[in-house]
Amino acid sequence: MTMKAQGVETATGSVDETEAAVAAACLFRGMGDPSRVAILRHLLLGEHKVTELTAHLGLAQSTVSKHLACLRECGLVESRPVGRASVFTLTQPAAVLKVFAAAEELLAATGDAVILCPNSGLGSSR
Repeated sequence: MTMKAQGVETATGSVDETEAAVAAACLFRGMGDPSRVAILRHLLLGEHKVTELTAHLGLAQSTVSKHLACLRECGLVESRPVGRASVFTLTQPAAVLKVFAAAEELLAATGDAVILCPNSGLGSSR
C-alpha cells in the first residue's frame, strides 16, 4: 500500500516511502490520545461548542481546548465564531469516518493484541 501525503511525491511522480511513513505516523500521533479520538467521534455527529464537548466528555474546558488546538494544528478540525463561543467541525468528516471504520475492522481482526502490546498497549510505559 502506498500512502500519499502533501509533499511526499517526488519530481518523478513516485512516492518517497520514508516521508509517507513519517506523515502517517504524525497523523496517528495527532489522533493518538483517547480524548482526541472521543472529540473526533463526537464531531462526526455534527458541529459542537467547547462547552458541549466538555459536558459530553466530562473533561475540563482547558483540556478540551488543548486537544482541539492539537486537532486544529493537525488540520483535522476547524472553528468559526458564534457570538462569544467557537463552534468546531471536522475538516474532512468522510475521511475521518473511513479511518475509524478501518481501525474498527483492524481491531476486530487482531483481537486484544493492540491493547495487550507491551510497547503501545495499556500496560506500556510510554
